Amino acid sequence: MRVLVTGASGFLGSHVAEQLVQQGHSVVALVRRSSDTRFLSSLRGVELAYGAVEDAESVRRAVVGPPGVDAIVHSAGLVKARDEAEFFRINVDGTRNLLDAAKAAPAGAIRRFVFVSSLAAIGPSQDGRPIAADARPAPVTRYGRSKLEAERLVLAEKGALPVVVMRPPMIYGPRDQESFAFFQSVARRFLPMLGDGRNTLSVIYASDAAAACIRAIESDVPSGRAYFIDDGSVYVWRDMLADVEAALGARALVRLGVPFSLVRGAALASEGLGRLTGKAVMLTRDKLNELSASHWVCDSSDARRELGWAPEVSWAEGTRRAVAWYREHGWL
Repeated sequence: MRVLVTGASGFLGSHVAEQLVQQGHSVVALVRRSSDTRFLSSLRGVELAYGAVEDAESVRRAVVGPPGVDAIVHSAGLVKARDEAEFFRINVDGTRNLLDAAKAAPAGAIRRFVFVSSLAAIGPSQDGRPIAADARPAPVTRYGRSKLEAERLVLAEKGALPVVVMRPPMIYGPRDQESFAFFQSVARRFLPMLGDGRNTLSVIYASDAAAACIRAIESDVPSGRAYFIDDGSVYVWRDMLADVEAALGARALVRLGVPFSLVRGAALASEGLGRLTGKAVMLTRDKLNELSASHWVCDSSDARRELGWAPEVSWAEGTRRAVAWYREHGWL
C-alpha cells in the first residue's frame, strides 16, 4: 500500500510511518518545510510531501497525486493553541481538507481513511467506569471540542468514504515531548501530582497506538466505526509516578500534592507569557478543565475484538522503554 500519513514528523505519526515501512508499505508524509524530518529521512520508503493540512491544495496534491495514495492516516493536529479558533482552523478545517481531497480521488482508490481523534472528544468518565465507544460526547476543553467536531465531519462521510475513527487516551513513549515532561520532572526529584494523586487514567504506548491505526486500514470493518484504544488497564496517577521513579532509578524528594488554586495561578501566568510571546502554551485555564477531572478512562474491547488488535506494552514496561530511549538520545 501507499499510505498518506499526516503529522508524520510528529509523535504518533512518526510511529505509524515507521511501522508501515517496516511492513513493506510506502509512506507519503505530509510535512511542513519547517518540520524536523531527520527521523523520517532515515526510513526507507518514505516520500516527503511538503504542505500542511490547512493548505487545501497541498493536501489535494498529496492525496490525488499522481500517483495518489491507497489509504490515509490523519494524525496531524494541534494539542495546544492560542485560542479556540486556532484549534478549529487546524483540527477541523484541516480534516475537512483531507476529506475533500479523499473524495476527489478516483472511485474506490481510498481503501481507508483513518482519523486519529482523542478520548478528549468524548470527555472524562463521571463515575470512574471506562467509557464505551458509543458514549454520549461531553468534551471539557477547546481541544476536545475541536476533535469532536472533526469526528463529526469524518463520520458524516461514512457513505462516501471508508472511514474509521480512533480515540486514544494519553499516548506516551519515544519521541514524545509532552509526556516527557513527567519523566523530566521526576528525574529532577519532583512528583507532578495534583491533589492526592488518586485520579485514574487509561494510557497507550506509542507503538501500540500506531499498530491499531494500521489495523484499522487493514481490517474489514464497516465504515463509520469509532474505537477507543488503550493498553487495557486503568491506572492510578500516584502509582504511575511510582513506576516512573522505578524506571528512572530515582525517588522524588518533593512529594506533596499541588492544590488546584496554585495550578490556576500558574495557568494565568502561563497564559500571560503566551500572549507576550505570541505562542501557544500547554497550561491554560481551559486545560484545567481536563486536569481537574478525576477519571480519564476508556474501554478498548471493541477495537480488540473487531480489529484483531491487542496492545503489547503495559505502563510499567513502557516507562522503562521510554526512559531508555530518552537517555540514549540525550533527553535525560
